[in-house]
Amino acid sequence: MGFFFRKHKEKDAGWDPDKEYPVLKCSICNGDQVLGLKDKATGEFRELACIKGNDELAEWKRTLGVSDIPKEY
Repeated sequence: MGFFFRKHKEKDAGWDPDKEYPVLKCSICNGDQVLGLKDKATGEFRELACIKGNDELAEWKRTLGVSDIPKEY
């Protein structure tokens, strides 16, 4: 058993659009993108998945029912 393993996230985000909004946290250095939900009141970030490409991002947009996801650096 190795030390490194991949976390598998469920596609059901279980989110309330009145309380949270989707956001992509992007790294300036290496281009990593992490999709998550940010609480409107507290600003707390809840990670959903690591995005590997545009196809995966498009699938998450369909799942969440949004057309655009803002990026934060």
